[in-house]
Amino acid sequence: MSRYVVIGAGAIGGGLGGRLVQHGLEAVLVARGEHAAAMAEHGLRLRSPEEDIVLDVPSASGPDDVRLAPDDVLVLATKAQQAIAALTQWADVPVYRGGTAVGTAGELLPICTALNGVASESMAARYFARVIGVCVWVPAIHLRPGEVMLRSAPRSGMFHLGSYPAGDRDAALLAGIRDDWTKATFKVSLPADVMPWKYRKLIDNVGNCFQALIGRNGDYRPLVAATRAEAREVLTRAGIAFTSDEDEAAARADSFVVHPVPGEPEELGGSSWQSLTRATGSIETDYLNGEIALIARQHGLSAPINAKIASIARVAAATRQRPGGVSADEIRTRLGLA
Repeated sequence: MSRYVVIGAGAIGGGLGGRLVQHGLEAVLVARGEHAAAMAEHGLRLRSPEEDIVLDVPSASGPDDVRLAPDDVLVLATKAQQAIAALTQWADVPVYRGGTAVGTAGELLPICTALNGVASESMAARYFARVIGVCVWVPAIHLRPGEVMLRSAPRSGMFHLGSYPAGDRDAALLAGIRDDWTKATFKVSLPADVMPWKYRKLIDNVGNCFQALIGRNGDYRPLVAATRAEAREVLTRAGIAFTSDEDEAAARADSFVVHPVPGEPEELGGSSWQSLTRATGSIETDYLNGEIALIARQHGLSAPINAKIASIARVAAATRQRPGGVSADEIRTRLGLA
């Protein structure tokens, strides 16, 4: 049985790590600041449509608090803009067999990239020899220190996992992760190539910024549609494969169902909305809309909507703007879609 060292135990990492511990599997939840302190002192409060529990989770603030072993599996679950810092922090940490260091995490341990966007796999491959790409479909919320909400029941969400680059490496390990995470109430699939799933998720995620920026200040659905259409066109013209709408819809249909969490509003937002709500000062839009802009430029194309909204969101995060700080009409005008 593997121990999972979850680096970035926020919404996704905290939800996954908490479920693993709850179901008798071994995990260490690595977090920072007040969230790390709250988990160390009080445990992790895990709320869902069906339960409200406090779990005594093993927690850490960084690699100095964790003694790595050869059977450990690292799970990178930070925001995309935080990934490089986390990778460089963990890549050269010693791995011990007994009392002897036998190599580093980057040399020996697999790392699962459980975060949005499509850049983290290539980032991780600079530092780690064994990279497992993860496409995440988990409706999770982290707004308060020491607490994570999972909004789906009875399954907590869905993951697709595969070696990066695609191949049959680590097949036994992937099967073991699938079994463990399935036990922890997630649906897990092992496609031959995980990246088309991640590019399909990217198309959906380029709409995240509108909920974050506009909140309830106008109807942003047409803006989301235009931004996703541009992303889809860029990927198609660049020759980048992504999972079909039919396969994606079929995978989601029997995987999880979102329900209200008792005591919380029905309308809670995604990862970008949470970043603005918590006033973190950064947002992952550069690796969502900005990724589409990058791909377009690399292929002699243009993606003006995605490029512009990435800039707008970046400034909003840096200036601690809250959701609803701008209207849908204002954003539409700034994007030239009026």
